Amino acid sequence: MFFSANSVASVATVLVAAKSVFSALFQIDIIMKVRPMSKTNAVKILVLLLILGGAILLALRLRSPHPVDIGEKAPDFTLPALTQGSLSLHDFGRQVVVLNFWATWCPPCVEEIPGLEKFAEQMRLQGVTVMGVSVDEDAAALETFAAEHHLSFPILRDPNRSIASRYGTFKFPETYIIDQEGRVAEKLIGAVDWQDSRLVTFVQELARKKGGQGT
Repeated sequence: MFFSANSVASVATVLVAAKSVFSALFQIDIIMKVRPMSKTNAVKILVLLLILGGAILLALRLRSPHPVDIGEKAPDFTLPALTQGSLSLHDFGRQVVVLNFWATWCPPCVEEIPGLEKFAEQMRLQGVTVMGVSVDEDAAALETFAAEHHLSFPILRDPNRSIASRYGTFKFPETYIIDQEGRVAEKLIGAVDWQDSRLVTFVQELARKKGGQGT
């Protein structure tokens, strides 16, 4: 299982809050043993516990969503396309989809892009579709980058990172290889070599299972 930095931070927040509660309870226990508790002290202690309890609940509510893992159903989504209109994950049903989250300001993403474009061209007629989801906020910069690198695969825009967050993706690039049934067959964190024969073979064999045709 993979954990995002936000998930770790949320867990840390909960642990700190829990530690504070146990510390407060320990101090209360000492006070009760030393002297009888007045009504004023009892109210103060109750308020303290309520505040600490609220902090824990807030941390739990703000924690990152569960990252989509291998074997799980890939969440469907619809996003605006870079060129025009919009595209949905379900538009590519019965195909293998290589879903890549990236950004033009991300050096590893930029390094990976040429190989990913070549991979997309090689796989297009083998039942495989590469779909790039960019978290760039600057649409003009994204358009310029796509033109300069002659990107031919569909590029969708997710500037507020709503879909990236739904997948539990917070570091880029990150790629999900989704089979024809819509389940995650592989999850790749970081830049990869898209000409690696092992990766190419894995995707080709996945595509042959149903014999779909790519776009």
